[in-house]
Amino acid sequence: MNRIEEMFVQAPYLRVDEKLTVDLLTRALREEVEKAGFDRVILGLSGGIDSALSLYLCVEAFGKDRVTAVRMPYRTSSPSSLADAQAAIDDTGVESITIDITPQIDAYFERFPDATPLRRGNKMARERMTILYDLSAQYNALVIGTSNKTELLLGYGTQYGDMASAVNPLGDLYKTQVRQLSAYLGVPQQIIDKPPSADLWQDQTDEGELGFSYFDVDRLLYYLIDCRYTREQLSELGFPSDFVERVTRRIVRNQYKRRLPVILKLGDRTIGVDFRYLRDWGL
Repeated sequence: MNRIEEMFVQAPYLRVDEKLTVDLLTRALREEVEKAGFDRVILGLSGGIDSALSLYLCVEAFGKDRVTAVRMPYRTSSPSSLADAQAAIDDTGVESITIDITPQIDAYFERFPDATPLRRGNKMARERMTILYDLSAQYNALVIGTSNKTELLLGYGTQYGDMASAVNPLGDLYKTQVRQLSAYLGVPQQIIDKPPSADLWQDQTDEGELGFSYFDVDRLLYYLIDCRYTREQLSELGFPSDFVERVTRRIVRNQYKRRLPVILKLGDRTIGVDFRYLRDWGL
């Protein structure tokens, strides 16, 4: 039994219907991109499982000739990340671009030599997104997101960095489900097996920073978010109260990352409050 199947033995409620899920996501992805007036997409490819799954879904939705993958390493990025990203590029046959972000990042932090790893990581994430949006203008392509539901709920991402996109096909998939769909779509095994990492600094791992595993938090989030269980019910299921408190606090604290900028209301029809028409409302 492989690792993914072992997870679903413990948490069968996290399993999704693979074919149905891929069909729904690829159909919706096409519709959203075409409604916005585009027929091409572009995304950043880090060598991790999330961006790889987004790539494979895009190829399913549009075909390889309408998808561009961009690798954007920094000088401390793991060589294996570049190699893993290349493996996904070779497997899908999409066009790719590689842009080293080291010169602009280092030039900026020459002024702030004592900057923390967090500041440097956020700057790298935002630099990568500015590159994607610039290239989106060159290619007339919509930027596709790569943040999963677990990351979005925990606020584990950079606002206007890796959390920015026009359409996000992964935002309603927990990390465990990302692993399941990646295996189903044939993402290279070395990408599925590697420890999740944003690769923002040497030896950085997601679970090391978070202090818990994605599988453990996915199980909690399912009951907390999808099932709306109370803390008493979560305790009855065996979730430690300090773990529940820590995760809940992260969700609440990072709400600002999951919404558009708050517009302070003055008029009768405020954007995002009273004026919320869809883009195809028929002007």
